[in-house]
Amino acid sequence: MTSHTLRAPRRPGLILAAALAAALLSLAGCGKEDAKPAAATVADPALVTPQPALLQSLKVAAAEPTQVAETLRVAGRLDFDEQRLARIGAPITGRVSEIRATLGQAVKPGEMLARINSTELGQAQLQYLKSRAASELARRSVERARTLHEAGVIASAELQRRENEYGTAQAETRAAADQLRILGMSGGGIERLAASGAIDSFSPVVSTVAGTVVERKVTQGQVVQPADALFTVADLSRLWAVADVPEQQAALVKVGQDVQLDIPALDDARLTGKLIYISDTVNPETRTVLVRTELDNKERRLKPAMLATMLIAARPEPRLTVPAAAVVREDNKDHVFVEVAAGQFRLTPVTLGPDNGGVRVVQAGLKQGQKIVVEGAFHLNNERKRAELEGA
Repeated sequence: MTSHTLRAPRRPGLILAAALAAALLSLAGCGKEDAKPAAATVADPALVTPQPALLQSLKVAAAEPTQVAETLRVAGRLDFDEQRLARIGAPITGRVSEIRATLGQAVKPGEMLARINSTELGQAQLQYLKSRAASELARRSVERARTLHEAGVIASAELQRRENEYGTAQAETRAAADQLRILGMSGGGIERLAASGAIDSFSPVVSTVAGTVVERKVTQGQVVQPADALFTVADLSRLWAVADVPEQQAALVKVGQDVQLDIPALDDARLTGKLIYISDTVNPETRTVLVRTELDNKERRLKPAMLATMLIAARPEPRLTVPAAAVVREDNKDHVFVEVAAGQFRLTPVTLGPDNGGVRVVQAGLKQGQKIVVEGAFHLNNERKRAELEGA
């Protein structure tokens, strides 16, 4: 009997599947190995290595502090000189019977602006006349008492009583006269009242300064009170220019610094002056400090409330700066080229102040001593863009 060896039947499908799986694993491994060098070769678009010819034309220097007199640009306006301004009110309560002053009229000190008819003034004048009459009567009584006392008709006590009454009457007369002065009557007017005895209930409203009537807040027939401001008179030959400086920059301004003013209403005319005042307090709402200068206005070209831009030349201070030629604009931001290795530069974003005489103050993004391209930055940036396009 012949013996036969038993063999397991072959399964071609399983063998094929195993071979495919091995091949896939092998391909996956190859892909991972190939991906590593590909990622390592991605170029940094901010780095640039210029050609030798371009490198020779570049000028590189370290960023260092320089003395910079920063110019502050703040919004301002023209205003009245408050030392040449008067708001004139009614001296008494009454009804306006006449108005003589008009807007724009030039007036002198003491010139009548309006008249007020006041029963209060009439009553005060009547009280003054009564006090004078009582004082005169008391004076005569004292004279008679002295004659009678010398004749032994009355005692000393009666004389003293009448003298006391006369003193009281005099005090009341003086008080009535003072009340008339408070109500706006002049010394001459009180003397005329005493001489004539005629009551005049009309009180004048007069200007206290020489200038121009710039405001009128009264109409004929209007009832006014002492608290009401009826007219504003201003001397317009000199005006103030005021501006609000942010508190962060307040330390940069000092009294006596030169100031320039650009006034758009006068075709951007530029005027010059000096700071004459800096507020000692900060406005808590706007966080600003008020500053002021004085302007000559003899030609009357300037008008109060005109808008102006105030340029204040602050005192020079050491600040880290870069030349304006070193700045490159990319994506609406400022950049400079910083040397990161010999012959290699990186486009670096920075925060800069405005151009100030060809230099710009560094606010952020650059440290003292870092080397930057100060000449040729524009051409270097073109080279960077070209290399980036070719690399893409």
